[in-house]
Amino acid sequence: MANDPIFTGKSVDEAIADGLRALGLTADSAEIEIISRGSRGIFGLGSEPAQVRITPRAAKSPVRAPAPPAPEVTSAAAPVEEVIEEVNAQETVAQEPVAEAPASTPATQPKARAAVESDGEDADAESGEESSPEEEAELGAMAIEMLGEMVRLMGFEADIIAEWRDPDADNEHRYLLLDLQGSELGALIGRRGDTLNNIQYLIRLMVNQRVHKWKNIVVDVEGYRQRRIDHLSQLAQRSASQVAQSGRPLSLEPMPANERRIVHLTLRDNPDVYTESVGDGPKRKVQILPKRS
Repeated sequence: MANDPIFTGKSVDEAIADGLRALGLTADSAEIEIISRGSRGIFGLGSEPAQVRITPRAAKSPVRAPAPPAPEVTSAAAPVEEVIEEVNAQETVAQEPVAEAPASTPATQPKARAAVESDGEDADAESGEESSPEEEAELGAMAIEMLGEMVRLMGFEADIIAEWRDPDADNEHRYLLLDLQGSELGALIGRRGDTLNNIQYLIRLMVNQRVHKWKNIVVDVEGYRQRRIDHLSQLAQRSASQVAQSGRPLSLEPMPANERRIVHLTLRDNPDVYTESVGDGPKRKVQILPKRS
């Protein structure tokens, strides 16, 4: 078996299909062993291909009458599909069953997404349930472990400083702040915080699956989020002054919902202008308009 050919692919299905075609075998004439199902990694990092070993299947009964010559195989599509289904079924039986998600899980994922896509007026309303100090400590330790493993798999080394904080300009409810500290961590932030937001979204979902309730968790890299809040607040004030002087509306660049919310809150009590969000999806942005006397 050690010298038997091994085939790889982005998935087990692809590896099996390529192997059967290369060997000119069908489902009935091949023995397939899954060596590795591969890994997609995290955000494209640390991915590994699936690996399978394929060998010709030996005759099961030597006393049978000789079988007529097998017809030439013109297409392996149907046998490949059959063997993939068979191997996947065997693999499912062999593996330890995966625990099913709790009934509340489907409802929590849209909430998490809504917290990112809405303008934030009620983004964290579902996080308002208070926890005991013991529960907060347990949740914090769990989140640190998950985030640390994720960052390690991405190829970075960082210390994680965890702290529970009271509501602020960017969060309506008490939240757990996980601040990553180390050298050369800029790649974890990404363009305008896109990568950081993705990491935060995954950690929230992972913790939610464990505790079966939604808790507000904020992931940061060396205080980037506070610097971003300060920048957006200053941008909002300068833009509001320009609108008040010119009397003409001004649209800011497209922003995610949490950043739009900062602009809305910064100018909420401004006597000269008001704000509204316009556009759809990733092009949604804040428009600053003059108040008419």
